[in-house]
Amino acid sequence: MAINVDIYQEDIKNAIIHFWSTRNKQINDQRGRQIRDQGNRGAVTGGKQLDGFINLLKKISIDVGIPEEFIFIKGNHLPGFFRPTKEWDFLVISPRKKLIACIELKSQVGSFSNNFNNRTEEALGNAVDLWTAYREQVFPKQQPPWLGYLTVVEKSEKSISPVRINEPHFKTLEEFHGTSYLDRYRILCQKLMAERHYSATGLIWTSSNMNFGSLSDEVSIEAFLRSYMGFLHGNLVEFNLK
Repeated sequence: MAINVDIYQEDIKNAIIHFWSTRNKQINDQRGRQIRDQGNRGAVTGGKQLDGFINLLKKISIDVGIPEEFIFIKGNHLPGFFRPTKEWDFLVISPRKKLIACIELKSQVGSFSNNFNNRTEEALGNAVDLWTAYREQVFPKQQPPWLGYLTVVEKSEKSISPVRINEPHFKTLEEFHGTSYLDRYRILCQKLMAERHYSATGLIWTSSNMNFGSLSDEVSIEAFLRSYMGFLHGNLVEFNLK
């Protein structure tokens, strides 16, 4: 099977449009109800904003050959090691109850100084929890699943400007010097793969005019989808029970 992600470019574009349209509607609804919460938190954490990417992943999975009944986009609690369960955004589970793929989706618009470290800790913690549970055979008698992390980050003056680093006691790693928050997201995504916490990571920048792009081929949405499609194709035998 030839893996061609170019055919999904329109779907990616539509997912970005859905992201901004949903977010803007949530903000307008908040204002209409005169809800006042710090940093438009309700809009930032709204669960519907990334549904376009959920639908894209589902479409790709079906196109590769995964039956729809083995794709899960709701109620996706998996057991952990450091905590009882964690709800993931997108799962593929085989008829024999093998965890094939597991994906977390995140976004950030504004509030970069408050939320970047939180996003880093979440991404690391989720991966360590899942892989430790796997090591302890919480998911028995199976090969390692494909673990993905996809994040959408606003491109704005605040996210592309260099950020001052506090170094009161020790020097930080050189690669962080002179970086913006978007740069730091790129570094995070690259290191999450380099340290094998995730099978693939994807970083999409997007601006309020609905433009979008990537900062690195290594962590582009196209590379992310190619890795995902390749893994699914290599595991189609798990869905052929004849």
